[in-house]
Amino acid sequence: MIYPTINKLTQGKYNRYQLAVATAKGARIITDEYIEQRRNAEKNLTGNKETDRAMMENAVNADYRNRKAVKIAIDKIDSGDFVIVETAENGAMSTEESEYAE
Repeated sequence: MIYPTINKLTQGKYNRYQLAVATAKGARIITDEYIEQRRNAEKNLTGNKETDRAMMENAVNADYRNRKAVKIAIDKIDSGDFVIVETAENGAMSTEESEYAE
């Protein structure tokens, strides 16, 4: 069984399509953050293979590096770090990071 379930994620407020769109937008946010962290880490490389490997591992979020962006987005929606917000135009869905999350 897949956890969390679709029913738990939608909370009876959203349909599966809206959840899929919000999850894809959340995954895009996570991917963009990972790319930015990796780009910044690569700028700071010194040319020494041993120290550069340690710097890359510490500079890039390990969760982003080791897990799929979609799974991270689903977990963040489940935990409340990402909030599904319905926008006015055409009932489109958006994913936003909640204000109280770190």
